[in-house]
Amino acid sequence: MNKTELINAIAEKAGLTKVDAKNALDAATTAIADALAANDKITLIGFGTFSVAEKGARTGINPRTKEKIEIPARKQIKFKAGAELNDKVK
Repeated sequence: MNKTELINAIAEKAGLTKVDAKNALDAATTAIADALAANDKITLIGFGTFSVAEKGARTGINPRTKEKIEIPARKQIKFKAGAELNDKVK
């Protein structure tokens, strides 16, 4: 499912116009992105939890040259599915 198909599904299930559904989806994704950028955790009961994890710096190996390289620390977005979502997918 791509973004257009998701917008169509939201519009149909919520009884909204496609424009309103697109605006709602854009607002939701922007709010989630802003919260994650501020290191907040987003919990949607029944759906899942978005969070930011710190990945420490480490030493890796370049597969081409077999040379050791330093991989810098970074932040990574994590998603853990909720119980209801897991049950629906099974």
